[in-house]
Amino acid sequence: MIKSFYSKVVFKHPFKIMTFVVVLVAILGFFATRLEIDASSDTLLLDNDKDLLFTQEISKKYTSPNFLILTYSPKQDLLAKQTLTNIQDLSHKLEQLEQITSITSILNVPLFQSPVLSLKELTNGIQTLQSTNTNKELAQQEFLNSPLYQENLVSSDFKTTAILLNLKNNIKLELLNSKKQNLIFKQNKTGLDSKETQALKNVKNDIKKQRDRQREIDHNTISQIRTIIKDDKSSSQIFLGGINMIANDVVSYVRADLSIYGSILIMLFILILWFFFKQKRWVVLPLFICLLSVVSTTGVLGLFSWEVTVISSNFISLQLIITISIVLHLIVRYRELIVKYPKASQHKLVLNTMLSKLNPSFFAIITTIVGFASLILSDIKPVINLGWMMSFGIAISLLLAFLVFPALLILLKKKKLPLKNKSRFSLVQFCAKIVEKRGVSIIIGSIILAIFSFTGASQLIVENSFINYFKSNTEIYKGMKIIDEKLGGTTPLDIIITFNQEPIEQESKTSDEVLEEDEFDSFDDEFDAPSNDEQYWFTPQKMNLIMKVHDYLEGIDEIGNVSSFATLLKIGNSLNNNEDLDSFKLALLYNELPLEYKDLILTPFINIESNQVRLSVRIIDSNEDLRRNELIKKLNRELSEIIDPKIASFRLSNLMILYNNMLQSLFDSQILTLGVVALVLFIMFLILFRSLSIAFIAIISNIIPIGVIFGLMGWFGIPLDLMTITIAAISIGIGVDDTIHYIHRYKEEFHFDRDYILTMRRTHNSIGYAMFYTSFAVVVGFSILIFSNFIPTIYFGLLTMLVMIVVLLSALLLLPKLLIVFKPFDKRLAK
Repeated sequence: MIKSFYSKVVFKHPFKIMTFVVVLVAILGFFATRLEIDASSDTLLLDNDKDLLFTQEISKKYTSPNFLILTYSPKQDLLAKQTLTNIQDLSHKLEQLEQITSITSILNVPLFQSPVLSLKELTNGIQTLQSTNTNKELAQQEFLNSPLYQENLVSSDFKTTAILLNLKNNIKLELLNSKKQNLIFKQNKTGLDSKETQALKNVKNDIKKQRDRQREIDHNTISQIRTIIKDDKSSSQIFLGGINMIANDVVSYVRADLSIYGSILIMLFILILWFFFKQKRWVVLPLFICLLSVVSTTGVLGLFSWEVTVISSNFISLQLIITISIVLHLIVRYRELIVKYPKASQHKLVLNTMLSKLNPSFFAIITTIVGFASLILSDIKPVINLGWMMSFGIAISLLLAFLVFPALLILLKKKKLPLKNKSRFSLVQFCAKIVEKRGVSIIIGSIILAIFSFTGASQLIVENSFINYFKSNTEIYKGMKIIDEKLGGTTPLDIIITFNQEPIEQESKTSDEVLEEDEFDSFDDEFDAPSNDEQYWFTPQKMNLIMKVHDYLEGIDEIGNVSSFATLLKIGNSLNNNEDLDSFKLALLYNELPLEYKDLILTPFINIESNQVRLSVRIIDSNEDLRRNELIKKLNRELSEIIDPKIASFRLSNLMILYNNMLQSLFDSQILTLGVVALVLFIMFLILFRSLSIAFIAIISNIIPIGVIFGLMGWFGIPLDLMTITIAAISIGIGVDDTIHYIHRYKEEFHFDRDYILTMRRTHNSIGYAMFYTSFAVVVGFSILIFSNFIPTIYFGLLTMLVMIVVLLSALLLLPKLLIVFKPFDKRLAK
């Protein structure tokens, strides 16, 4: 049937076939323009993570403004008149931007000790650095020593300050996300009816549209901010930071990577193809098929609204690499047949090429698809998407290669091959000699590599600093580094304490406390006394627990800034003659503090309605001793000793927990992925070769090279991350192609004399060169990833290059040696 299809359709109507293909690809090319990039923090989270739902619930309860941050390091003193003027002018320019609602800086934060204010003065009005009676020397001491500002708003050397740019919240997007969460919660609990299912689908579409609009708004805002701060960099060093800025810049990196990968790779392939074949047709033809494959795949992604993330940003290079490897096998086979049958017609040469390579290429591509498809077993959305994207892309490459290659080649006249220059050294022939004469060394070396791999893999870690995801010359890195080291850390972690419900008893007061409260009688005429519920909520038991937890957190090396209601308690103590504030005074502050300051120091940390408090800490991400999972276990263990379950319960939340959950899932995902891939490949080998021993040999020759990579990662401390987790599946998927092609050709050659050594020589001399060409192209293809701005992508490229080299050597050394040793081909084999 296949022979009939090529003879009666492709060879008779090549122009029609090519017209159909080009028109179809052109249509898909239109949808390729709709390809979108997503670099939001959601791409680093697990699907159906219970901690994610809890984090989202907490964010609704507490004031959590969306903001960008400027790290401002002036050349003059931080409180110099010119510096303050520059900060004021900069703030004024930034406030003109539509998306910036307000700016928080050293100019307008509340000062309680410059000079020290009594509680009565505090409720009458709060001073700032711009107030006329503010003492700058006292202000500097307050910035450096206040628990509210030290290593948070200003650095300990008082040379750097943070300027917070508070952004408009997208209310519509927040409502849509809330609606989506409610529907998903119901879906997981009781299921959805048809109307609700459609409603969920509509909400997701609306969220995507709204998010795309917001992304464009954020991009324009960040561009405007950078234009403004560019003028101020002559008098200071300024870096922009914040989640929105990181997401915006990562999108730019991904776009740059997509264009760089494609353009550089095509140039490299031109050089490689010309070096190998010395004929224009073997340069233009494979590149044309690669172009069709990439445009088609990109169009499919755009058509189905699949977004490219940092993880899948290398899909174009992967697509080009896999496509070129398919076409190279076809070219080598065609050229081999020309040499063998110089008088054969073009029709017979092309037909024989396609038929002889269809079976091994089909199974090779299926195994590659299996390798990528195994990524969908991960719980990490961008990894799952990469699996689906590449599975579709590889299938498109196979289809186009076996349709376009014969259609174009049949239109070209048969051409003599250029004379080969005899090379002094041939890797393929060198490997053949080693297999024949140094077989024992190959087996011993493989055993040593297996031991190396096992011991190294046992030391694998999943720790990784988010800061170190980026090159040190990028603004993301520079800004995060300053925030991390000088301004209290980067990764947020929340400790949520929920107090148990209990009957409220009025706090008993001593006679001195009653007399002290008389000082506040004058306030009764100005405002109503705080409600009893609020007054009685601020019990000494709760305040002591909050203070105890706060102090405990400050003593942990991996934790930078700690902000909580205890911060206000400590400030209040200094304002109250070094005496703790009682319930009445705390309730008074809670009710009478101006809203702008209340949102800064109160509402982010306390929720009376939920009987709950929030302690917000930031992790020093650049701390080399940081081990997230161990730190989280330590916090859970030691906080359970501090917090009496009879009084309250606690739970850790925010990005630190979500990110750690993702990292810890990498181990399970890697084991599951490898297990599934190995099992499926073993079954496919059984189907293809119909031999248990051959299937076993094929698996062994692929598992050892993959193990080498994990051994290297373990021994050299390279952690598993979102990129390196995909190496095993991708490498097995691509590398197993060599195994299939080699065994398939070995089986054909064995038919002639049934001599294992001679068969090995002929197999190396034929398919061995095709394997070398394709592997060389794959290695060069992955080498371009070193140009990425994303460090894990660079690691991915280097490690994949290495594993593909080891896979090739395994296919040329270990695989043939195992075939010779175990002799799996029966001497009756003649078919």
